[in-house]
Amino acid sequence: MRTSTGFTLTSLRVKLVLSYLAVALGATLALAIAVALAIQNFVYQNDLQLLRSQAFNDARQLSQYYSIAGNWNGIEAHIPPDDPSLLAITDHTGTLVLCGVPLDVKPGCNNPTILTALHNALKGSEIDGSIIVSTNDHTFRSLYVSIPINNGPGGPVIGALFLSLPLNSEGLTQVLAQVNAAILLAGLAVALLVILFSFFFARRLTRPLEALTRAAEQMKQGNYAQRVPLPATQDEMGQLALTFNAMADTIAADIAELRRQDQVRRELIANIAHDLATPLTAIQGLSEAMADDMIVDPAARQETAQRIGREVQRLRRLVADMQNMTLLESGQVRLDLAPLDLNSLVDETLLVIEPECEQAGITLHNDIAPDTPHVMADSDRITQVLLNLLDNARRHTPCGGQIRIGAMCKDQVLVVTVSDTGSGIDPKDLPHIFERFYRADRSRTGATGGSGLGLSIVKAIISAHGGRVWAESTPGQGTKISFTLPIAGKA
Repeated sequence: MRTSTGFTLTSLRVKLVLSYLAVALGATLALAIAVALAIQNFVYQNDLQLLRSQAFNDARQLSQYYSIAGNWNGIEAHIPPDDPSLLAITDHTGTLVLCGVPLDVKPGCNNPTILTALHNALKGSEIDGSIIVSTNDHTFRSLYVSIPINNGPGGPVIGALFLSLPLNSEGLTQVLAQVNAAILLAGLAVALLVILFSFFFARRLTRPLEALTRAAEQMKQGNYAQRVPLPATQDEMGQLALTFNAMADTIAADIAELRRQDQVRRELIANIAHDLATPLTAIQGLSEAMADDMIVDPAARQETAQRIGREVQRLRRLVADMQNMTLLESGQVRLDLAPLDLNSLVDETLLVIEPECEQAGITLHNDIAPDTPHVMADSDRITQVLLNLLDNARRHTPCGGQIRIGAMCKDQVLVVTVSDTGSGIDPKDLPHIFERFYRADRSRTGATGGSGLGLSIVKAIISAHGGRVWAESTPGQGTKISFTLPIAGKA
């Protein structure tokens, strides 16, 4: 369930705060346990050291008594009656000569632990440890030390001493309680600080993620212009934001390209339908007129049949151009590359189109020098390029105009230029003239335009040769279309 703060109990921010809090509390608990164990060990070692000092002092006094008395008789008279310790003494044979046990304390001196410790002490060993003793009221742990008693420094063992004192459990408990209380208060203070700081840092961490989530939701709903603000720090979150914005830019560009391609597809279908409908309509009308004997004059019927043939040829050229475009763009056309003399090829191409240009009063010029380097190209395809460009220039050049073809070497390629002195191209149409079915002449008449694929085919052929094509034009002064071809024998 979403809370009033704007995030859920299972949100990343809450999880981060809880994880920080768990770490802090876990560290506090570990500290409390470590301190308690350290205190217990310190108290144990301190009490054991005190007990050992007392045992050595008692052993020294007992050794002096034995040296004076010569035996252990009467030793009990030298033990204070109110001594709280558990005291046991044996002679050198292990016979118990004294057992001093406080009232109500169990076990007695016959306890196996006590006897074993005394037996080991007679062998010269120092034994320490703890035993569980009990009274009528409670049971507690008592430290003990068992050491040998020597007859003078470095003398023979004359007996063994067992001394035990209860741990100060009440004092230890009080100390531990105070330490635990201090640690608890410190842990609560640390937990509060951890909550505040972790919430602050988690908020800084999750705010960019929330922005990314909102932006992703917007993009899911189709808002591809959505972007996220970049964090102040260029860490992983900053890199993620940069990557997201770059991804959004790519998606927006792809969507725009898809929309553009869809629009181009629609226009392409409309253009194809238009270019097919015009000759088909003419063929249908003329054929129906002949079938209904509406044209009875033989000469008129012959002219009508010729018009039908021209419209059929127009359809065939359109279909052939579309097939060429499809093959060229799909890379299915295999080029027959060979060194090509462009000067000779241009002369041959100009002979083909020269009659139409002479009839229109247009002069043709081949400005390519005979010593121009050969290019590596497919002669048939380059001829098709030149014919398309020359025909396009012819249709837009008035009587008395000129069409020139030149070439120059530049950066390991040959730049070929076809220029005319025609009407030129409007600047708004210039970027689109190499698109399929695009015509600057919106009337789309047969006199001023072909299938609308000529320049698109030129671009596809030049691209297949690894070159590029571009156009420059000034309205009213003419147009210059240039393309590049690789020079033969050069990379």
